[in-house]
Amino acid sequence: QVRLVESGGGLVQAGGSLRLSCVASGITFSLYRMGWYRRAPGKQRELVAAITSGGTRNYADSVKGRITISRDNAKNTVYLQMNSLKPEDTAVYYCNADASYGSNYWGQGTQVTVSS
Repeated sequence: QVRLVESGGGLVQAGGSLRLSCVASGITFSLYRMGWYRRAPGKQRELVAAITSGGTRNYADSVKGRITISRDNAKNTVYLQMNSLKPEDTAVYYCNADASYGSNYWGQGTQVTVSS
C-alpha cells in the first residue's frame, strides 16, 4: 500500500517560515519525481516545486527565492522549506510522487495559513 504522509503545516505570520515534510512508503522512493502542489481557496491546484530522482529542481515563479525543495532518499522523505511567507501562500499543500511509467500518488494534504 502506497502512503504519502505530509506534516509541518500550520499558522504562521507573514514573513515567517515553515518546513513541510512528506514521508513515503510502499514505493521505491528514489525512482520517483517528488513534488509539492497547493490549492488555495477558490483556485486550482498548482505546482509549487518538484525534484526529480536525479535531483533537478523546478519552482513556480511565485515562490522562487523563498522556497526550497529537497529530498532524503535514505529517509524516503521530501521537504519543502518555506521562508518569507506571504498571505497568498495560504493553501492546502499536497505531496505528489510521480514515476515516468505512469504511477502517480498523492498525500492527504496539510494546511498552511499565513496571517497578515
